[in-house]
Amino acid sequence: PTVTHLEQMIQQATGAHGVIALSSGMAAISNTFLALLEPGNNVITSSRLFGNTFGLFNKTLPSLGMEFQFVDLKNRSEIEKHITPRTRAIFVETISNPLCEVADIAALASIAQEHNLVLVADTTMTPLMVFDAKQHGVNIEIISSTKFISGGATAVGGLFIDHGTYDWSQLEKLKPEVERYQKNAVISKLRKEIFRNFGACMSPNNAYLQSLGLESFELRVNRACENTKIVAEWLNEQAQVLTVNYSGLASSPSHAIANKQFGARQGAILSFELESKEACMAFLNKLKIIRRATNLNDNKSLIIHPASTIYTEHTEEQKALQGISDRLIRFSVGIEDVEDLIDDLKQAMA
Repeated sequence: PTVTHLEQMIQQATGAHGVIALSSGMAAISNTFLALLEPGNNVITSSRLFGNTFGLFNKTLPSLGMEFQFVDLKNRSEIEKHITPRTRAIFVETISNPLCEVADIAALASIAQEHNLVLVADTTMTPLMVFDAKQHGVNIEIISSTKFISGGATAVGGLFIDHGTYDWSQLEKLKPEVERYQKNAVISKLRKEIFRNFGACMSPNNAYLQSLGLESFELRVNRACENTKIVAEWLNEQAQVLTVNYSGLASSPSHAIANKQFGARQGAILSFELESKEACMAFLNKLKIIRRATNLNDNKSLIIHPASTIYTEHTEEQKALQGISDRLIRFSVGIEDVEDLIDDLKQAMA
């Protein structure tokens, strides 16, 4: 009942048709495609993904006969060139992690509808009050609730959200469920088979902690997004910083589409490059307030060197494909006093 309560809170907040809480964000992604795909089916996605998601799509699920086509999701002609009779879905991160690229979700929804594909979006970087996934044509929304919803990294979890906008009879794999459960086909496939048999359920205690996180959710999101814009603008003025990846900057290639989709609150993650890996490590080692840790969208500000942490097992060719250089730093901005954060950055760059 505690897990059901969290699911009902998310369903009420999003207006979704159905919600399932799972043990992690990665469990939500993997269970989604185990429910939707058969061997030989393929998915259109980007190479510019969170490292574990890329690993799931590049290695684990292909070992089960599923295929993933890595393309530029900002290029409509390239997407359509890779769609085949075996294509079943498009997968996108609303803001890519860690390069902060933004695709046109409405355009992806148009392509998906034209070709009868499921549009699956990981919206972890753009929380509920920032981005209305259903309004933008997303069929399945995935959230790592470990992040903004948990807030203080108190509990790991993931959310699968069915917005009730896709005709599941179009997927061969779900036809038995459609005959029995109609519009609830994918929810039933997950709850009665995939997520139950793979043991991906969220624990009651984690659901309780994340329900508490929802009570202060909007306050924390607003503060973190405000801090991020201020920090991004400061970093963009520093001579030591080669580039800043954050769509809230007017100079960002993603600025116009991000403004259209997210408004003023464009997430709480940015990334930037220094002159070398050695410069990155020296900078990270001098930080005093900002913590070196791999979570994101936490109340605490967290920072990492992606190439030597979440992408450390990837080959140099894969890192190049994903745009991950040794000079890149990912910064998840928290809710601390923003002047304290800037002072910490200043002394670390001195």
